[in-house]
Amino acid sequence: MKIGIIRCMQTEDFCPGTRDFQVIRNREEAFEGIKEDIEIIGFINCGGCPGKKSVLRARQLVQKGADTIVFASCIQKGNPIGYPCPFAHKMKSLIQADLGENIKIIDYTHN
Repeated sequence: MKIGIIRCMQTEDFCPGTRDFQVIRNREEAFEGIKEDIEIIGFINCGGCPGKKSVLRARQLVQKGADTIVFASCIQKGNPIGYPCPFAHKMKSLIQADLGENIKIIDYTHN
């Protein structure tokens, strides 16, 4: 599995993504049960509200080799500040429509 991670631009000033990388490395939370090797292709922000750049950024991650797009938990779950992205579901649907069904999407990294 080759993953491209999209994170919230608003939280990148105070979250270095440490927990995201930890759960991937340890096969925990959203990555529990994944048996295949996991390679991180890229770790990029959404481009800022309202997430319009996320489609282009997801496309770029796929062009670099990602077969799975992962939303960091700051987007879908609002970690660590408890404020989920109000555009998360729209971003996901636009990315899925653009990339097609061959690209898997994982909604979060950790709780």
